[in-house]
Amino acid sequence: MKLPRRQFLHVVAGATALPVVSRMASAQAYPMRPVRIIVGFPTGSNTDIQARLIGQWLSERLGQPFVIENRLGAGGNIAAEMVVRAPADGHTLLLIAANNAINASLYHKLNFNVIRDIAPVASVSRTSLVMEVHPSVPVQTIPEFIAYSKSNPGKISMASAGNGTPQHVSGELFKMMAGLDMLHVPYRGAPQALTDLIGGRVQVMFDVIPTSLEHIKAGRLRPLGVTTATRLDVLPDIPTVNDFLPGFEASGWAGLGTPKNTPTQIIENLNKQINAGLADAKIKATIADMGSARFSSSPVEFGKFISDETEKWAKVITFAGIKPE
Repeated sequence: MKLPRRQFLHVVAGATALPVVSRMASAQAYPMRPVRIIVGFPTGSNTDIQARLIGQWLSERLGQPFVIENRLGAGGNIAAEMVVRAPADGHTLLLIAANNAINASLYHKLNFNVIRDIAPVASVSRTSLVMEVHPSVPVQTIPEFIAYSKSNPGKISMASAGNGTPQHVSGELFKMMAGLDMLHVPYRGAPQALTDLIGGRVQVMFDVIPTSLEHIKAGRLRPLGVTTATRLDVLPDIPTVNDFLPGFEASGWAGLGTPKNTPTQIIENLNKQINAGLADAKIKATIADMGSARFSSSPVEFGKFISDETEKWAKVITFAGIKPE
């Protein structure tokens, strides 16, 4: 049977509108089933704990479980690609962190681009690093360290948690801005690097506050500066590196993202709920106890932050010639 032209056009228009209506209905009913948060870090790490903290908050507010899945490997790239390939319906989220901004330039043959393929939802936290030396190093301040390093080119060993880690690129940024020649010694994680730093086998390291704070308080390590733009409550007497190298800033950070083309309504709802969680006194205190600070933002602001971080670390990686392990 041949339909009249007007009736035919109504049928076509209705069929075309069905996916849009379906997406809108799904967004309004979100979440309709358990949501996975994919984390590229080990269980028990600070980033993993923060993901579970926010996941529990979202579970309580949105009425569905937010389940953490730890997918390790390739510096977090396995976790990121898993989310990139997931349906854009808000039921698979990525714990985005500093490594994702670093990896964009560190790895040249990725099958995805985080800025292009992941929609930012909300930031969660920022964690300062601390520039610290073994007590045997004869310096008390950053200017003294720079002078000491310049008088001993290539003789100071800088430990890191591995090639391309935030600890490594932060140290390379310092070298680049101060014009220093130091030997980079990569380890398979911060604990091993700290062991050798405490033992005096390497002289300096840029490490995140949570893993170094107890050693600093015990006098096993001497802090010279923190890498955020302002001083920290946990180390109030320690200046910022920026005080001596204007423009220097480095931090670990974490937030959530979802596959591109996820409905805006879902992203905005998640952002609203996450920012409400970050304002909660208990969550704020828990994040602070881990040596981090809550870091709230809109999706647009978080997206710009990720873009800026990616651009900054690309320059450092090119300058230092960093290659993945």
